[in-house]
Amino acid sequence: MQPDRPLPALTRAEQDFLDHYLRILELLGRINPASAEYTYAGVTAAQALAAEAAKLRDALTLMYDRAEKEIHREPLVRALRILGAEDRLRRLALPGPEPDRGPA
Repeated sequence: MQPDRPLPALTRAEQDFLDHYLRILELLGRINPASAEYTYAGVTAAQALAAEAAKLRDALTLMYDRAEKEIHREPLVRALRILGAEDRLRRLALPGPEPDRGPA
């Protein structure tokens, strides 16, 4: 799926960084006890999470090795918004607060 708006110019390492970051958000959303339904889905998501975290680490290491010493927040945040990061983050949230039950 192509984004409606053009992405800001990013290095390949920055693109990999965002791709793996977004994938981690997706996996965490599948594990979230507030929305998860089946343990097997959680197991497979947790296994993939470990592998994806290693890929994220590798992308950040590559950025550092290529002298990309700073995280340029503005274009990265813009890209995250275009790529739907806010929807993925909502899947990590807990439902609204429980009503106060008072003393039992």
